[in-house]
Amino acid sequence: MALEEKIDKIKSSKWLFSPLSIIIAFLVVGPLALVLVFMSPFLTKKKKIIWAIVIIILSALLLIVTIKASKEIINYYKIVFGPMTY
Repeated sequence: MALEEKIDKIKSSKWLFSPLSIIIAFLVVGPLALVLVFMSPFLTKKKKIIWAIVIIILSALLLIVTIKASKEIINYYKIVFGPMTY
């Protein structure tokens, strides 16, 4: 693909598929940003796979941190208010 064709492709592509918008989408909607990764005309197949792996790993790490934080909050509530009964 010639350089001019690549420039035309980038100019005609929507801003939605740019790498910056993929990062913003990940920060907002997490792993749902994978859709943008696989639809992006800016990324080669290899880059799409790398982006997907990074997004999946970061999402898993954030999920683990969220679960640990939730358990700690529950423990603090048990200390302050006693056992929770429903």
